[in-house]
Amino acid sequence: MMNRWNQIQSGLKQAPVLELQQSWWAMTGLGENGREWSERRKFEKIAEAGFKGISARIPDEANREEWLQLLEAYDLSFSAIAFPSKPEDLERVIRESVEFGKVQYINAQVMDSFVVDDRAVQLLNELLHTAEKAGIPLFIETHRGTVTQDLLRTVNYVRAIPGLSLMIDLSHYVVAGELNGESAAAEACFDELLARTAGIHARVSNGEQVQIDIGEQGEHPMLRHFARWWRKGMANWLEDAQEGDILPFVTELGPPGNYAITRRNEGGQEVEISDRWQQALLLKRIAEEQWKKAKNEFSAS
Repeated sequence: MMNRWNQIQSGLKQAPVLELQQSWWAMTGLGENGREWSERRKFEKIAEAGFKGISARIPDEANREEWLQLLEAYDLSFSAIAFPSKPEDLERVIRESVEFGKVQYINAQVMDSFVVDDRAVQLLNELLHTAEKAGIPLFIETHRGTVTQDLLRTVNYVRAIPGLSLMIDLSHYVVAGELNGESAAAEACFDELLARTAGIHARVSNGEQVQIDIGEQGEHPMLRHFARWWRKGMANWLEDAQEGDILPFVTELGPPGNYAITRRNEGGQEVEISDRWQQALLLKRIAEEQWKKAKNEFSAS
């Protein structure tokens, strides 16, 4: 049985659901009239848009009470981001999660990309065992610069570790492999990873940039591939889903200095070429559409 978050732990019982979440990192710099939104305003915007959760690092101790109040006020769930390089790192995050008291699951970018083969398998197994002992779901993100640096090695880890649950973000493998169309070899590898879907991070790459503007209505040709992969991951997840299970879908569009493509305006200021918030809302809508299709396909099978 794959590691997953279940609402029954919270006393809720219902059919498996998709939960739309927003990355807190992706809110960096967003605002209006040249001013970034306040922390409370960001919570408000996330909730107003229909997102049901936030994915972020566990707040500093000094800010935890305020975060708990805001999460409660806007009825938002919380999942934790972690960057462990050894079990002790994860143990610390788990302690902080328990202290915080409102963590659905831990999403781990496992450090680092120079840990490979048997060493990586051992580390991943140790992290999974650590999380299992603590009783908290742990999802390993498919991400460059980490243990899951590239597609082929991650496929090997999936084959070696039956209990490995993935937070799927295929934008990293599309850009790393310069995949700007269909590839039978890549599809076969993607299929193996998508069979382990425990959650999805949403971003579209064109094979050259890791994050692109997909257009006002999603007209970029690469979107159809990502939508198809997301739907396949959703369908795979549904095959194993139990009553109360939650599939997190996190829109995660990075800010300037990280992923967002920018230009220099007439005043020499660096500005984004996209409306990142509107793009996030579009990805949310696309996720909802793909979820409906995945459920229909699952019901018909």
